[in-house]
Amino acid sequence: MGRLDGKVAVITGATSGIGLRTAEVFVAEGAKIVIAGRRIPEGEALAKQLGASCVFRQTDVTVEAQIQAVIALAVEKFGRIDCLFNNAGGPAQTGGIEDLEVQRFDAAMATLVRGVMLGMKHAAPYMKKQGSGSIINNGSIAGRLAGFSSSVVYGAAKAAVIHLTKCVAMELGESNVRVNSISPGAIATGIFGKALGLTIEAAEKTPAVMRDVYKTAQPIPRAGIPDDIAHAAVFLASDESSFINGHDLVIDGAITGGRNWSQQQQGYVALRKAFDQGL
Repeated sequence: MGRLDGKVAVITGATSGIGLRTAEVFVAEGAKIVIAGRRIPEGEALAKQLGASCVFRQTDVTVEAQIQAVIALAVEKFGRIDCLFNNAGGPAQTGGIEDLEVQRFDAAMATLVRGVMLGMKHAAPYMKKQGSGSIINNGSIAGRLAGFSSSVVYGAAKAAVIHLTKCVAMELGESNVRVNSISPGAIATGIFGKALGLTIEAAEKTPAVMRDVYKTAQPIPRAGIPDDIAHAAVFLASDESSFINGHDLVIDGAITGGRNWSQQQQGYVALRKAFDQGL
């Protein structure tokens, strides 16, 4: 038996990166899923690959009617909704506070925060009626600590997602509906390339570079990969996590844990040399 046998899930932002891999893993674990994304060819191709257990609906998560429709589709097609993975996202404007453009700020907040709110808003009535459900919101370590994103807007948005998760968890938990977030660290996907201005096509070719660049950034000697987040999402969607609510699950190889041990030791060596030379 799969860990998600009998479960129905909606996954937003499923046409690439973390969302795509999560869709594949959910189906492999027995779930039936509705995948949402803006890119039709990629969404239809993934649905075809995954077969009868998967339906694609083109969706812009900033548009309330479209979010409402994709969640209703899951109930219409498969009879219920057990999990919502609010994964859709994207980069935000980089640069300092003085150069931020209000329209770009608002657009990023609409995707990264409003989209999450809308997903929860429209999944909640179904899950409360069922008396069960798991909502998973994609946060980021950039929402926990400053300096982990090229964009202050992205960091602020993800901080809002993490806190919004906790607030809604306190409400929906009373109806046996759990709300948690996952905060990835350096995961090798195309979002970094997009943040630096690459086209979508070019950005999707950058994960191999990311795996090399970030292989020593954290104590675990490799960059994160979409599988790391997908399997965590399976856990939070499954009955194995039935008493976990209002939690932000950090998956970052301990990059936010502090200074790497080897770097710390090298610092001590340099300090001792400075002492020896000064005495």
